[in-house]
Amino acid sequence: MARTGRRPGQTQTREGILAAARNQFAERGYGGATIRGIAAEAGVNPALVHHFFGSKDQVFVAALNLPVNPAVIVDSILAGPRERIGERIVRLFLGLWQQPETRAPFLALLRSVANSPEVAQQLRTFMETAVLAKVAAALDLPTLRLTAAVSQMMGLAMVRYVLAAEPMASASDDEVAELIAPVIQQYFDA
Repeated sequence: MARTGRRPGQTQTREGILAAARNQFAERGYGGATIRGIAAEAGVNPALVHHFFGSKDQVFVAALNLPVNPAVIVDSILAGPRERIGERIVRLFLGLWQQPETRAPFLALLRSVANSPEVAQQLRTFMETAVLAKVAAALDLPTLRLTAAVSQMMGLAMVRYVLAAEPMASASDDEVAELIAPVIQQYFDA
């Protein structure tokens, strides 16, 4: 009979789950990895994975050390009137890139995606299920419109933060929001 409760002594359970999750995501991709598979590889009960991380999305965020929780992004996008969603998205995006604790990981992630088809596939599947599908369903919006908005924001990130092309790189957040938010808003005004 299996013992219940916490393992005796010093525990490395959380780190073991993260290592197993990285392995599972690498081998099976985001779509193929499961909480049960991660738990089995880590030698723990699936409930323990849920205890430490909550959901598969949150395990993925922790395993790949993503700089932001997708639930926070979805909630921020959906909070407020639809006619201001373009501005909310642009300001959220700019805010995330301004913070040192999220900027460096975002840069590393962009470079990894550009250089690794496996990482790109995992991130794409994750974004499709954890963010895009949820926002599209909540707003009754075709996913093509939403991915078009995302492509605009990725272009902004490349020009402003990776290439540091002037005058976009040194423009104020207000200037950028004034230019870009109306373009993003068009995707939501179906």
